[in-house]
Amino acid sequence: MSSNLRQLILVTGPARSGKSEWAEHLAEKSDKSVVYVATAQELADDAEWRARIERHQQRRPASWQTRLVPIELSKAICAAAPTECLLIDSLGTWLANLLEQDEILWEQTLKELLTSLINTTSDVILVSEETGWGVVPAYPIGRTFRDRLGKLTREIGAIATSTYLVTAGHVLNLSQLGSPLPRFHPVGDETDSAKP
Repeated sequence: MSSNLRQLILVTGPARSGKSEWAEHLAEKSDKSVVYVATAQELADDAEWRARIERHQQRRPASWQTRLVPIELSKAICAAAPTECLLIDSLGTWLANLLEQDEILWEQTLKELLTSLINTTSDVILVSEETGWGVVPAYPIGRTFRDRLGKLTREIGAIATSTYLVTAGHVLNLSQLGSPLPRFHPVGDETDSAKP
């Protein structure tokens, strides 16, 4: 990661693919103070969830700061210093914490997040899950989660300096290998470019 230019990096992939490890590797290469922004909420009655959180904690260097930000992600990004590299893990967990927002409030939350990412002077690495490659969920809240996360990662991918796909323990730099869609519609424009 360059020390001269602000970095906005999106790391996406399926469960257990290695995306968090890749994001941590990128953060370690930064010459900035790393701040791990944890979006998960600890669930006292869920031992498996606590074990997942502990595995992530054990991988992180002792020098990294940790900030627990389950909801107010935009504010945390705006408050970051230019000397910091934020590693936000993960967008899917953050979105799940806000899933009860109606569409109007969610669109406002999404715009605030994108604005904070565009305006921040810190480096930001975001980890996001890929949920749209499977079957369509049979229940409405599952479809809402999948659709909102897909749009969220697409919006961030459009402004990111680098986007990586991690799958089966391998990393692909989509910014180098791929091409952005020629007709991208910003937040709030529901036009589907695939339709006539």
